Amino acid sequence: MNSSILTILLLVVSNIFMTLAWYGHLRLGELGVTKNWPLYAVILFSWLIALAEYSFQVPANRIGYAGNGGPFSLVQLKVLQEVITLIVFTVISTLIFKGQSFHWNHLVAFCLLVGAVYFSFIDVSK
Repeated sequence: MNSSILTILLLVVSNIFMTLAWYGHLRLGELGVTKNWPLYAVILFSWLIALAEYSFQVPANRIGYAGNGGPFSLVQLKVLQEVITLIVFTVISTLIFKGQSFHWNHLVAFCLLVGAVYFSFIDVSK
C-alpha cells in the first residue's frame, strides 16, 4: 500500500479513537453509563482509549514523515492531522450527540482548513 494512503488511513483511525477518548465519556454520561463514575475513573477510561489512538498515531507519523522516507514534511503531517481531526469530530458529533448540528460557519471554517492543507503542500523552494 502507498505510504501516503497508509498514513492517512492510520490518521483517520487514530482520530476516531482520539475523539472517543476526549468526548465519548460525555455521551456515555448522557446515556447514564458513566454519569456516576468518579472523575479519576473517567480519566482512566479515556486514557485506555487514548492508548489505542497512539497505537495508530505514532505509526502514521513514522511512516508518513519525510525524515523516515515518507512523503510528508512535519508541517504537512500536522496540517493533515488537524483536518482529519475536524472531519472525524464533525461526523462523530453529528451522528452520536443529539442536538449537535453542522452550520454554514462550520463549512466556511473547514474550507479555510482545506486551504491550509493546500498551502502547506505548495513547494516554495521552486
